[in-house]
Amino acid sequence: MKHNLLIVALCFFGYTNAQNCTYTFIGKVIDYHDSTPMSGATVYIQTQDNYTTADVNGKFSIKNLCNGKLNLVISHVGCETKHVEIDIIGDTFKEINMEHHLEELDEVSLKSKGNKTTKTAQETVIKEDVLIRYSNLSVGDALKEVPGVSSINTGSTIVKPMINGLHSSRVLILNNSVRLQDQEWGIEHAPNIDINSASQISVIKGSGALAYGGDAIGGVVVIKPGKIIRKDTLYGRTILGGQTNGRGYNVSSSLNKNYNSGWFTQLQGSYKRNGDFNAPDYNLTNTGLDSKGVSVRLGQNKFPSGFELYYSYLHNEIGILKASHIGSVYDLERAINSGQPTVIEDFSYDINAPKQEITHHLAKANYFKRFQNFGKLTFQYDYQNNKRLEFDVRIGDRRDVPAVDLTLQTHTVLADVNLDTNLSRKVNFGLMGRYQNNFANPDTGVRRLIPDYNTYDFGIYTTTEWRIDNNLIVDAGTRYDFNRINAKKYYRKSRWEERGYDEDFSNIIIEELPTQYLTNPIFDYHNISASIGAKYYLNRKSYIIGNYALASRPPNPSELFSDGLHHSAARFELGDLRFNKEVSNRISGSYNYSSSNFNFSGEVFYNQIDGFIFLRPFDLISTIRGPFPYWEYQQTNAEMFGVDINATYSFTNSWHIQNKTSFIKGYDLKNDLPLIDMPPFNTINQITYNNTAWHNFSASLKSEWVAEQNEYPNFNFEVEDQLTGEMITIDISSPPPAYHLLHFYSEASFSLSATTSLNIALGINNLLDTSYRNYLNQLRFFADDLGRNITLQLQLNY
Repeated sequence: MKHNLLIVALCFFGYTNAQNCTYTFIGKVIDYHDSTPMSGATVYIQTQDNYTTADVNGKFSIKNLCNGKLNLVISHVGCETKHVEIDIIGDTFKEINMEHHLEELDEVSLKSKGNKTTKTAQETVIKEDVLIRYSNLSVGDALKEVPGVSSINTGSTIVKPMINGLHSSRVLILNNSVRLQDQEWGIEHAPNIDINSASQISVIKGSGALAYGGDAIGGVVVIKPGKIIRKDTLYGRTILGGQTNGRGYNVSSSLNKNYNSGWFTQLQGSYKRNGDFNAPDYNLTNTGLDSKGVSVRLGQNKFPSGFELYYSYLHNEIGILKASHIGSVYDLERAINSGQPTVIEDFSYDINAPKQEITHHLAKANYFKRFQNFGKLTFQYDYQNNKRLEFDVRIGDRRDVPAVDLTLQTHTVLADVNLDTNLSRKVNFGLMGRYQNNFANPDTGVRRLIPDYNTYDFGIYTTTEWRIDNNLIVDAGTRYDFNRINAKKYYRKSRWEERGYDEDFSNIIIEELPTQYLTNPIFDYHNISASIGAKYYLNRKSYIIGNYALASRPPNPSELFSDGLHHSAARFELGDLRFNKEVSNRISGSYNYSSSNFNFSGEVFYNQIDGFIFLRPFDLISTIRGPFPYWEYQQTNAEMFGVDINATYSFTNSWHIQNKTSFIKGYDLKNDLPLIDMPPFNTINQITYNNTAWHNFSASLKSEWVAEQNEYPNFNFEVEDQLTGEMITIDISSPPPAYHLLHFYSEASFSLSATTSLNIALGINNLLDTSYRNYLNQLRFFADDLGRNITLQLQLNY
């Protein structure tokens, strides 16, 4: 009897358990943005080691389930695979959201070109493998890889990017989504960014990115760090480099730690040291560089939300050619006519006056949150502290006291909303607020070139992108910016009356001293910017882009208030309180073709700028050290137009040729003169050999030809010779002759283990050791440019 009861009990419980495994789970896979069903989504049922597929309504079902945990892995083309754990309690239904974002698809399709920031602007991407080649150089050097981008230099280490003839305040630079604030008004003020912290650089010509600012008359440079990978991984890279010219050496190292949960940490540091560089025939005394950079990045990056904390530090000590330090205009005349530097000393790593010391701190906190059926909301705060010291050659107690001592502090808050529930028509809008304080230390012993000031900026913008059909994309945007500048500045009474300020600005005098007025100029500017563009695919191989951009830029403090000797530039500079804002109207078009063996990009643009502000040689001014060149900011109407071409042809899988050509003209319409400091015509041709089967070996020979600038304004002036009494001409306008350079570069990679590789690169710049002078180098009056430079770089990836 007992055995019969046991059998009955076992049968009962077995029957009960069998009944518990008759439940059904119904899932529906939908797009996170607009809740549209995702037909064809693949569902892997881990507990059953089986697959099913979502139907046209995005639904799928799994039958014969017991109560408990159900683990699913769901994937769809263009989506990140999603792991889902479901609690089964009887029959269950659940909606599963998948991220189906067009930007991710674009990134895959544009993998060979990099991930672009815009759809319809003239944009070029420099990828990480190219940036690594410039580890021992600067961002300005790397940007010259882009057709239409040149640089205006002060020697070889101060390299300022120039886009289609425009530079300084007209080129907006973003470092990890933070607009760089670093006294960019000076030609000899290079961007304070360590190129080793960049993973990708995008160059947008014209103000095609209104979310970043409406005053980017020249263009936008977007510098991005490494992409965050949601995967448990640890990897890094160390670069060691050396070069013969300047006997320089550099080291850079980065380490990245990522987790499946979205947490990440990135550490990066670099150090560069160069001694005196040399031209082909002589040493360039006091041209060394000492640079230190560190950046830290950490946070959590998940699809629904995330945050990031970022900090970077950069300290540069930069020597300025000793022969460029002039005591008066007579030194300048002797330097121009001598044909070589008036001071040539033996090689040294010492950096003495004249020199610059710049320290830049950047800190950023960012948070974003996505809302289903709405979009993405982002908040950001960033702080920057830029300390600029410029040392003149001085004697006595002030030998170690800088002639220019500026501290610029900037606080910025941003709020941005991206409405992307409809991926074929997205809308973006945002707000920006900024406060900036500049302190000019009065204890330098010389008259301050730039005064103390505060600026207050507010911006509001909206942009939209509309994918009309598979062949046509249109985007447009508009932006309003309010700018206020509130300064405290001393003016000599003689200068005040000479400029006519006593009639126009008597109301801003707040204190009268025996020989000076203390003034409080306050200026408000209201700026409207807008852009509209279209991208049309002619076929699978080619497309055209058309773009119109309206940009407005208020005058910067240097253009308004300069009134003194700019020691690192060896000239007296004078601004004007009457300046109005610049207004740019730029139209551009481009044609792009891509096939298996031929790629071509041709860009044209026309830019008319009303109220264009430029610095021009004007006259001589007497100082206690003698007469100095006197440069004055002036305002005119200008036009610029040009063509940029980039073409690549592959003869075979191993042999390729490339051509990059740029042509630009600029004119002062009021005075019917060419504009000063316009890049001359240049063309670069390169032939490259690749052998992927042999350690991914490549070698290239590059030919760089720069024409003589044949259109330039004549701003020469005359001065009386101190000895003979005769008038002598100071020729600061005539451009140097054309030149041709050859460069060589080769590299190969070697696998050291399953996770470690070594890349070895050898380069030779100015292969033939050619003597030349660049029209856009501000030290061309004093010395030739660099001679041959052999570089060796070891890159260890792990």
